[in-house]
Amino acid sequence: MCRACDDRMIGRRDLLAMLGLAAGSLALGAGRALAAASGAKTSKTADEALGSLKSGNARYVTSPELCSADLQKRRDEVANSQAPWATIVTCSDSRVPPELLFGGLGLGELFVARNAGNMVDTATMGTIEYGAAVLGTPLIVVLGHERCGAVIAACDVVSKKATFPGSIGPMVKAIVPAAMAVRNQPGDFVDNTARESAKRTAVKIATRSPIVAPLVKNGTVKVIAARYDLDDGKVDYLALG
Repeated sequence: MCRACDDRMIGRRDLLAMLGLAAGSLALGAGRALAAASGAKTSKTADEALGSLKSGNARYVTSPELCSADLQKRRDEVANSQAPWATIVTCSDSRVPPELLFGGLGLGELFVARNAGNMVDTATMGTIEYGAAVLGTPLIVVLGHERCGAVIAACDVVSKKATFPGSIGPMVKAIVPAAMAVRNQPGDFVDNTARESAKRTAVKIATRSPIVAPLVKNGTVKVIAARYDLDDGKVDYLALG
């Protein structure tokens, strides 16, 4: 599953302009970020990246198997730089490993941010922005899933006035607006909420990030939402409206 790409370079000046960084006190930090992401960037477009995800998921659904790969060789290839071609924002659920459900992808292919409920807080948004601006990932996918525990909890807040201890409550609270929006719609409340939450998060990334939004506007980056089915292994892509 390890593949080499013909990649394009991004210069220091382009990077600084993209991130909107001024010279001076921030220059050192920008230089370090660039050094950490040195090397060629992916040559895949957003559409090509999406095609790779779709074909990989099809393999996972129709003929799932764990293949033996030359991990040492690939580890050596990406040890000093990385060129992931998609950023996946997904749930921490142990049943939703993106590298596997997209066809057994290898080291250096996906830039992944995971948290319960596949939400976007400051740290996750920073991760997404780093992937788009510094690593050059052309595609961002917000991947919700069937029977998500965080979504179930948010639905319980709406329908049962449930409360949760510690940081679980604030975490679930972020999903509540999606649950409120679909509570009276036909169909499964939890699944409708999972879909709505993924779509809302994708729109948030595409429109509110000062780094991602301009890249979406000029066609460099695409942001989409999707939903993974735990039963049949399929990923469905959701219209953002």
